[in-house]
Amino acid sequence: MKIIQLVGARPQFVKLAPLSKVIRAAGHEELIVHSGQHYDIQMNEVFFRDMEIPAPDFNLSVGSGTQAVQTGEILSLLEPILIKQKPDLLIVYGDTNTTLAGALAASKLQIRIAHVEACLRSFNRSMPEEINRIVTDHISDILLAPTPMAMANAKREGLSDKCHLVGDIMVDSLLFGIQKARAQSKVLQELKISEGEEYYLLTLHRPYNVDNPENLEHILSNLDSLGIRVVFPVHPRTRNVLQSMQRKQFEHINFVGPQAYLDFLMLMDNCSMMLSDSGGIQKEAYILQKRCVTLRPETEWVETVDSGWNMLLPTDDPAFPAAIKDFREPESHPDIFGKDVAQRMLKVIDN
Repeated sequence: MKIIQLVGARPQFVKLAPLSKVIRAAGHEELIVHSGQHYDIQMNEVFFRDMEIPAPDFNLSVGSGTQAVQTGEILSLLEPILIKQKPDLLIVYGDTNTTLAGALAASKLQIRIAHVEACLRSFNRSMPEEINRIVTDHISDILLAPTPMAMANAKREGLSDKCHLVGDIMVDSLLFGIQKARAQSKVLQELKISEGEEYYLLTLHRPYNVDNPENLEHILSNLDSLGIRVVFPVHPRTRNVLQSMQRKQFEHINFVGPQAYLDFLMLMDNCSMMLSDSGGIQKEAYILQKRCVTLRPETEWVETVDSGWNMLLPTDDPAFPAAIKDFREPESHPDIFGKDVAQRMLKVIDN
């Protein structure tokens, strides 16, 4: 088959890597299209070398914009590529505007679509990602579901016939990446993190957390009050908000620049706990057997909460931040996300 893989941000490239390897090994022709939805200074030749994947064949370079503008631009730039290349299958990932635009473009051209991370639901339609997931699932031909909960969502929406339980591709990605990180990364030495030192790793990117200076200061001040080092890789947009604030000194917040992928994995691998408003981080933390405090009122990864490894803690909750210190590691760690996921996906695609 001729297969196009469409991605728009570094996390999607990370998910693409193991599937790309098995697709090429099986003799399929693969082309990679990067929408350029998220600019990432760390996504360079070093990243592609580390992940052992080829650089994109096409880069649409759409950049930032409103939801409609970004989605529309990806649609208009992707369509001529699909018309010229005539792929047998388009693979899309997750829940971004790139995901939605790719699925819409392919469906109107009668090109089959496979959706990786299908049928996840947060049941919060105020999130653009939730709309992207729902629409993409309903117009895709192959739904590659990561968990039994996703399969239950598919059944509820009448999608069972095209939905397959394959596990989560990040299991493969992390297994590969963490081995390379442990062998190559020097980030602990660079940040002067001593062996066995307790620290939390923080990521923030949701607009309601980082775009409002008052909200951001509320979060950082409360985390600082815990008295434990918090390593915070700061996105350039968030750094601009920080600079616009009348900066108070945070004794325990360690602001660092955006981290290369292997360095970030190393920081995750050695932290005491993850603090994040990201969907993907919740899952990665679980796979790496790290407690995760999700700074949101809801999650699409319900299983991680049910297992006791993930705690939902909105920053306007009276329990924030005190509940963080009381969050204990569970005694068991169920296998939620499977193994050998890329091979299972390929088997479904080949059929």
